[in-house]
Amino acid sequence: MNPLIFHNPNCGTSRNTLAIMKASGEEPEVVEYLNTPPTRDYLVELLAKMKISPRELLRSKEPINNELGLDNSNVSDDDIIDAMIAHPILINRPIVVTDKGAALCRPSGRVFALLENPVSSFTKEDGEVVYHDKG
Repeated sequence: MNPLIFHNPNCGTSRNTLAIMKASGEEPEVVEYLNTPPTRDYLVELLAKMKISPRELLRSKEPINNELGLDNSNVSDDDIIDAMIAHPILINRPIVVTDKGAALCRPSGRVFALLENPVSSFTKEDGEVVYHDKG
């Protein structure tokens, strides 16, 4: 499969993750999910592949999160997923999918484990160097 990244070009972590992928020789399909959000079924599938809950994928610092009261522990997973579909900004990013699996790549160095031939190190936009831990 061709690698895939759910990307927000306004997010530094997302830009760095995409750059690590490209530096590693990958040419991923880039989905700017704010413009092209996943379907509900595909989001549920991604959550299962990542082995995380909807709450773990929720970008809780967005103002709409507070407006909708999604931090309330009584809010169901289905309600969180519905909110993410209605308001894609609530989906944390970047999400990367490759033959090796899927992950929310925060921090960006998490992408190394998903790549076939990851670079040994990468200098992020802010000058920080991240290293591929081959262990």
